[in-house]
Amino acid sequence: MMIVELEFDVPAAPERLAGRAAHRELLGRLREEGRLLMAGPWTDDAGALLVFDVDRAELDRIMAADPYYALPGVRMAAVREWRPVVGC
Repeated sequence: MMIVELEFDVPAAPERLAGRAAHRELLGRLREEGRLLMAGPWTDDAGALLVFDVDRAELDRIMAADPYYALPGVRMAAVREWRPVVGC
């Protein structure tokens, strides 16, 4: 599994919000396909966490296909491989 943590820059919110609908549509498709387990913003909207059930190569393809990750105001804070032992 792969974990992606995003950070959002508040001054660039209009640009980020303009791309959010298409991003969420893609996330919905990834969820239906079983490649995305969960995703959502922090309660203070300072960033988001996404949990993918893919390897790093597939994650890189997913992220390259979604322009949201390159929008002003969206910064990749961390990408980590995760091995859950409880709950999945």
